[in-house]
Amino acid sequence: MFGIGFSEWMVILVIVLIVFGAGKLPELGAGIGKGIKNFKEAVRDEDKKEAEKIEKSDS
Repeated sequence: MFGIGFSEWMVILVIVLIVFGAGKLPELGAGIGKGIKNFKEAVRDEDKKEAEKIEKSDS
């Protein structure tokens, strides 16, 4: 993925641990997960609205 190998991921993980601390990682992960879920729901809702708009214009 983007040419990032195992050693690069380890460096990123160490930097994240230093910046946020081990205690904040679960909270950070939960926040990222909620953000991704909200983004997916927004895209899905937008697709539904676009499909309904197209159906109305075809009628």
